[in-house]
Amino acid sequence: MPSASDRRLIDPPRVEAALAGLGDRETVQEWAGRFSVLADPSRLTLLVCIHYAREICVSDLAVAAGMSDTAVSQALRLLRAHGLVTAHRSGRVVYYRLADETMHELIHHVRPHTTAE
Repeated sequence: MPSASDRRLIDPPRVEAALAGLGDRETVQEWAGRFSVLADPSRLTLLVCIHYAREICVSDLAVAAGMSDTAVSQALRLLRAHGLVTAHRSGRVVYYRLADETMHELIHHVRPHTTAE
């Protein structure tokens, strides 16, 4: 494949803007990994449920998502590994919440709040 310097550019400022917007390619790879995790309907269901509950334990999340506790635990392990959720312990119960504001914003695009919510 020819290098960028060997190629004829139609609109160099647009190419520069595209490259500036792309930024660090490692970050793009990281987000591609996150999106691949989000592509699973069960995991996305869990994230939406967590978002609306604010924080929730595995057994309650399993009921809300219509999944088994084991399936929820396995999915949460993957979601934590990809930095999509965090957990904290209160006594013997572990509660999960979305990891950051970016996840909240993404969920709003998947399932936007209505004015009644």
